[in-house]
Amino acid sequence: MKVTIPGAGYQIKVVGHRPTPLRDFYHALLQMPWRWTFVVISAFYLVANAAFALGYLATGGISHAAPGSFADAFFFSVQTMGTIGYGAMYPETRVANVLVVTESLVGLLLTALATGLVFAKFSLSRARIMFTRTAVISPSNGVPTLMFRFGNERGNQIVNAQIHLVLMRTERTAEGGTFYRSYDLKLVRDKALSLSRSWSAMHVIDRNSPLHGQTPESVQAQEVEIHVMVLGTDDTTMQAIHASHRYFTNDIHWGMRFADVLSETDDGNMLLDLSKFHDTLPTEPTTDFPYPRAS
Repeated sequence: MKVTIPGAGYQIKVVGHRPTPLRDFYHALLQMPWRWTFVVISAFYLVANAAFALGYLATGGISHAAPGSFADAFFFSVQTMGTIGYGAMYPETRVANVLVVTESLVGLLLTALATGLVFAKFSLSRARIMFTRTAVISPSNGVPTLMFRFGNERGNQIVNAQIHLVLMRTERTAEGGTFYRSYDLKLVRDKALSLSRSWSAMHVIDRNSPLHGQTPESVQAQEVEIHVMVLGTDDTTMQAIHASHRYFTNDIHWGMRFADVLSETDDGNMLLDLSKFHDTLPTEPTTDFPYPRAS
C-alpha cells in the first residue's frame, strides 16, 4: 500500500499490513475530489443495473421486452431502480417480480448511501490556506530567524487560529542506528484571535533552537523537514478546520527575506498586494549570519 502525504514530495510505501480494502472506503470517498465521487457513484449505479439486467435476461418474464435483448433488460432495470415506471415494460412472472422487489431494496440502499455521501461532502468544511512556497532564514533584529507566510484564501475569518511548528531530522544513535527525531519549534506568536488574510510565522534561532549552529549543508545532511499545522474555527460554518504544509531542505532559503506585501496608500489606507506573497529578496550578511544567498 502506498500512502501519499499531503503537501509532501514523497510517498510512504507500507508493507506487511493486513489488507482492509473496504474498511475505509467511505472515508476515501469523502477525501476524493467531486469529479471522482460522481464517477464512483455513477459506476456503482450502472454496474448494479447491469447486474439486474443480466438477471432479467436469464429469467425472462418482462412484458414487451424483446427476447434476448440486453438493452431492453437494462432499460427496464433503470426504470425499476429509478422508480420511473413508464408502463411499457412490466414484470409478468413471479421470478421477475421477485427480482423487481430485490432491485427496489438495493435501489433504496444505493440512494440513501449516495445522498448521505453527497450531503457529507457538502457540509464538510475545508480550509483554503495558502502557504508560501519557501521558508526563509534571515536576520530579524540582529538574530537569525526562520520565517514563512500563510494566509486565508477565502473572504471569511478563521477565529481562534493556532499554529504548530515541528522540525524533523535524521539522527544517528550511539549504537549506529537511524532515528527520526521531532522537535517543537517555538514561535514568536502562535495564536491569533482571527486569521483573515496574511500571517507571518517567525521562529527565533537562539541557543534553545534545534536550528542553532546549523548551516545549509548540515540541514541538507540531516534531511530536515519542517511540518506546519494550522488549526482554527470557520466563522461561517462554525466547524473546526485545519491545514498543513511541509518545507523540505530545498524549500528553506538562507539569507533571504520576504518582500513586503503591506503598504500605505496616499489616502492613508492599507494595501495588501498578494501578487508578492511568495516573493523573496536577499539580505545583507552579518557577522552572526553569514548567509547572503539562497541555498
